Amino acid sequence: MAISLQPPTKLLPIAGIRIATAAASIKYQDRDDLVLFELAKDSSTAVVLTKNQFCAAPVEVTRAHLDTSKPKYLLINSGNANAGLGKQGLVDANRTCISLAANAHCDRSEILPFSTGVIGEQLPVDKIESALPALLSGLREDAWLSAANAIMTTDTIAKGVSDQVNIDGNIISITGIAKGSGMIRPDMATMLAYVATDLEISDQVLNEILIQAVEQSFHQITVDGDTSTNDSCVLMATGKSNVSFNDLSKQAKDSFILKLNSIFLKLAQAIIRDGEGVTKYISIKVEGAQTKAVARDIAFAIAHSPLVKTAAFASDPNWGRVLAAAGRATDEPIQIEKISLYINKLNVINCGERSKEYNEESGQKEMQKSEIEFCLQLGMGDSEITVWTTDLSHEYIKINAEYRT
Repeated sequence: MAISLQPPTKLLPIAGIRIATAAASIKYQDRDDLVLFELAKDSSTAVVLTKNQFCAAPVEVTRAHLDTSKPKYLLINSGNANAGLGKQGLVDANRTCISLAANAHCDRSEILPFSTGVIGEQLPVDKIESALPALLSGLREDAWLSAANAIMTTDTIAKGVSDQVNIDGNIISITGIAKGSGMIRPDMATMLAYVATDLEISDQVLNEILIQAVEQSFHQITVDGDTSTNDSCVLMATGKSNVSFNDLSKQAKDSFILKLNSIFLKLAQAIIRDGEGVTKYISIKVEGAQTKAVARDIAFAIAHSPLVKTAAFASDPNWGRVLAAAGRATDEPIQIEKISLYINKLNVINCGERSKEYNEESGQKEMQKSEIEFCLQLGMGDSEITVWTTDLSHEYIKINAEYRT
């Protein structure tokens, strides 16, 4: 059950983006599992892909196509990752592009394929090919919500966010969707995300904006510490608002980037709120670190600790597990006498000593909440970071034990 998360009821269309969905029965029955994005001519596209060296075939094909052409279509399937299949996976990923290109009268390199789902099972290309004519004839601007539902795998809820920003009297729209629930950690935190705006932005600038947005969002979440073979994030800019990012004032640029980053962060946090088997949404804030890297190492050591995560599931205020994880996270010196720890607003450790206001009953009361923040103050510098994670529950084990059966 997702924590404080509701499915989107309406997502704004983005001029220059058309979408269609179809049910190809790749794995799931009686639901859409195939998505096609069509990008208007001269749209800009930036993509961030998984750093996993055992990346899926569609990731390899997407990388190759980005090097040679400007994307016109994105083809996404759920239920099958097309990963771990060697040459056959590449053959199948390329075949879907060839088939779509023949139907859409474009070059195969103008198509970016994406897959998510079970690893190690051959992609049913015939089913995808059969659905292509219906996808092409069903393209429309207002299908973002259908796409958000179609890309789901173990997600319990669709994830999508829309917003607008007024720039000098011009309304700029941004819409994004994402999927992800398990196999989530930084390095493209299995997740897929697709975000679009009608602002005109060059490929180079769009890539810089995407890298910054991902670093502040999808790279600061983790469910289980596993980086997927298929993680992908795409940012598209159609230019159909007839407003150019390059022509904006610094203040207007900052306003747009702030709004865009907010979309990315909401999508990333939605993935954590819908983490597999989640019963607790956990924020881990590390303050007063010597460097950003130290803060990050400590925060993720806490976030990845099975002992911390199981304590959260049990509503057990076992704060010693938090300190133990922090203590092994870095070789940089930590002065224990400067450390303070809070569970939500409850002070547990004050300057290296157990706080006088803390007792087991008050700690358990905080840990019983569905949203928990651990705030560790190091008192060693000015750097800080917040990452988001989940607890580790019986249901998480059940979901992943039964995923292929």
